[in-house]
Amino acid sequence: MLLRGTISAPLSCLRLRSTTSSTPPLNVSVSRRTSTTTNNYSISDQDLDSRGFLLHRTIAELNMDHLNKVFVAVGFPKRDPDKIRTALEHTDALLWMEYRKTKRPVAFARATGDGVFNAIIWDVVVDPSFQGLGLGKAVMERLVEELVAKGICNIALYSEPRVLGFYRPLGFVADPDGIRGMVYSRKPRRKK
Repeated sequence: MLLRGTISAPLSCLRLRSTTSSTPPLNVSVSRRTSTTTNNYSISDQDLDSRGFLLHRTIAELNMDHLNKVFVAVGFPKRDPDKIRTALEHTDALLWMEYRKTKRPVAFARATGDGVFNAIIWDVVVDPSFQGLGLGKAVMERLVEELVAKGICNIALYSEPRVLGFYRPLGFVADPDGIRGMVYSRKPRRKK
């Protein structure tokens, strides 16, 4: 388990194995070292506002069809909007960013967990036409700060291998204890 403190395990020690070349990229579990620093954002709330971005922490004004379009644009499968709403209603913390001119979501992240010790961050997305502006980092900084403020000391996330480099500067590392995540698979097992 990762507790508050400095972790020196490099992300490069993470080994990914694929059984065939046609196997899609594996999701990788990484953990975040927590910090006591607060409100030290790369982009301030005022700067975001001056650029036309509004921060939201509830789903009250979030259009599920618009969010789904962002999911699809970054390569997630299209999801049933009612199921998205149900998932978000069962989410412990979320943050999304709306572009004022279009009134549509352009960045999003959420976390689930036990509310005490552990949280997992899911669905970190930035609309491709808004990538490179620091919005993903802005959303992650605020989401992680909220989790740490609740006293959660073990924060993990699942990520496609191609974007692991995005999370390292935010304090995420491969699990320093060498714990590897597993996922349940409905695929039939091969008989030996």
